[in-house]
Amino acid sequence: MHLDAPNAKMSVPMPSEENRRRMLTAVRTLRQVLPGDSRFGDPLSTGGSDQSQAIARRIAEVSTEEPSILREAGLSALQVWQAITDVGGRQRGDVDQTIAFTDLVDFSRWAMGAGDEPALQLLRDVGEAIEPPVTAAGGEVVKRLGDGMMAAFRAPGDGLEAIFEANRRLAWVEAPGYRPRIRAGMHLGRPRRIGGDYLGIDVNIAARIAESAKADELLVSESALARLDTEGLRVRRKRFFRGKGVPQEVAIYSVRQR
Repeated sequence: MHLDAPNAKMSVPMPSEENRRRMLTAVRTLRQVLPGDSRFGDPLSTGGSDQSQAIARRIAEVSTEEPSILREAGLSALQVWQAITDVGGRQRGDVDQTIAFTDLVDFSRWAMGAGDEPALQLLRDVGEAIEPPVTAAGGEVVKRLGDGMMAAFRAPGDGLEAIFEANRRLAWVEAPGYRPRIRAGMHLGRPRRIGGDYLGIDVNIAARIAESAKADELLVSESALARLDTEGLRVRRKRFFRGKGVPQEVAIYSVRQR
């Protein structure tokens, strides 16, 4: 009987180039029918802070041909996992979401004269004033936009509460030669959640509404107003509102506390 030497190694045949290409194509095709975002793994879809997005960023760094099969397989698993754990199906854009934007009135003009250090300190103070009310109302600070902020809420009432509280807290923020005041816009729609951001026409509408607000003013779309309890509020329709990018049929209202 013939015995192999103790240190003999078994030879494992490597798949041919053609087979690797077929396997890679099969995995990528499978991703098209799996639940979730079939493009999950690109910079846009992995821009958030969730653990699955962080892992996907690491997997996506793999670029050689053979590991690409493992890359696609790993992203497939994360794609399905994210779809399962995405409460309410937010990534599919099929649930109502309230999007709000704020920014500081005349900040840029003041900052040009004040300089970088006072401007930076003010932005820090403003962030400490207006961001906690967002999370306290169950919302999410989606991103910071220089002297502005984009936030998302489950309901318009939560956004209203957060913005009013932010205005109250902002009254205690001081800066030499400048009184920080915010303007805000809010819209209820069904934006698409991609990574750590929201995209779509509803996001654009909310941003354009905010751009048209005055200091200390909150403008809301009719879809957001319909979900608000207006008792204790002063509501006035902006009849000549012409916000660029906002459909003409969308009515806009100014909402203030009595």
